[in-house]
Amino acid sequence: MPLQISDLSDAVLNTHYAVRGPIVARAQELENLGRKIIYCNIGNPQALGQKPLTYARDVLALCEQPALLESAPQAFPEDVVETARTILDQSKYGLGAYSESKGLRFIRKAIADFITARDSTDGIAQSSNPEHIYLTDGASKGVQTALRLLLASQKDGILIPIPQYPLYSATITLYGGQQVGYYLDEDYGWGLSEQMLEEALHRAMKEGIRVRAIVVINPGNPTGAVLTEEHIEMVIRFAKRHNLTILADEVYQENIYEPGTRFLSFAHVMTKLSEHEVSLFSFHSTSKGFFGECGQRGGYMEVRNVPEEVVAQITKLQSVALCANLPGQVMTYLMVNPPRPGAPSYKRYVEERSSILSELAKRAKILEEGLNRISGIRCQPIRGAMYAYPSISLPKGTSDEAYCLALLEETGVCVVPGTGFGQKPGTAHFRTTILPPTRQIEEVIDAIDAFQRRWG
Repeated sequence: MPLQISDLSDAVLNTHYAVRGPIVARAQELENLGRKIIYCNIGNPQALGQKPLTYARDVLALCEQPALLESAPQAFPEDVVETARTILDQSKYGLGAYSESKGLRFIRKAIADFITARDSTDGIAQSSNPEHIYLTDGASKGVQTALRLLLASQKDGILIPIPQYPLYSATITLYGGQQVGYYLDEDYGWGLSEQMLEEALHRAMKEGIRVRAIVVINPGNPTGAVLTEEHIEMVIRFAKRHNLTILADEVYQENIYEPGTRFLSFAHVMTKLSEHEVSLFSFHSTSKGFFGECGQRGGYMEVRNVPEEVVAQITKLQSVALCANLPGQVMTYLMVNPPRPGAPSYKRYVEERSSILSELAKRAKILEEGLNRISGIRCQPIRGAMYAYPSISLPKGTSDEAYCLALLEETGVCVVPGTGFGQKPGTAHFRTTILPPTRQIEEVIDAIDAFQRRWG
């Protein structure tokens, strides 16, 4: 008899990932039938028209096809050729061979230098250790490794924000752990509340759950919020008080739109506090920011305040998959090691980066203001990341899933219901990206406005 659904584990059957769930499947069916679909369900920049960075793709092209370095070096800027030669020389065997499990060491060294420089504001910096950095297939693989390490039994739990990115709920379920949700405060721009953290922790303890770690997504997905230094300090103190590890998802650190708002890493604030007793796993990715290279699957995980014997276990877990893919490792190197001022590629790189980020900031404002003009919809400020998470007023007896499906069927706009991310009981939301071109963003707003009038 073939494999049956009844043969599968409950962990598999109970794992859900909303951003590629049933509504997206229906969108693809409609598209195959000839309907125009605007996909606002996932942060996939190049699928929505963002162009790859010329410098990054030129270097990657030469690394993938080294013969071009001999036959056509004149077709590429001098610094592109030099960077490609450096990568090929340092990797020894090119992009077609495995690297060591942690990733190519020269790339890990470049990441350590990037982190140290990034966190050197306020005259405070702690050097990052390349041996505590892991190249990963996107940030997701790093998150999964950290959760696999932390979840030792079915009574182990992880504090995750509500709303959250479904990677966390899905992975915790798959690994047999417990989700411990802490609510973000929507009325205060999806801010963090120490009281809500304490309440969530004590609820879990009463249920016999041993909470092992707290996840913080900054800038926020799906909320678009950016944490202040005071909030980060509060989380660090909370983690120390309750012996928790911090998982800092910082993949949107380049995506800051509101004037006067800035990104601060957990590593930087921990250094400023001289905190060495709280373990920290932080994650970054080439998929977001202004690179938008989702398909290359590049990213890294940095580990701090973790004993060497635990680091050895992380390395063991990483080695099970041999290594992260080499093109993704190279893309990560290019993210943290861009063209230098004065280099031939520098001007174009800066222009492309600035254009992408300024367009995203413009779209964030258009979407926020447009949604807030629609009766029955309320959108908090989009200060960072790539999303809006507006609340919606629904007729009694209906759900946000029904709302989003009807929106798709009637308008072709594909968004994700708040149920997939989490929300306070009695509220309803949907998540949409800010990634479609400006013209399409305005089209999305008009479509939602017209739909809301009929639906309400």
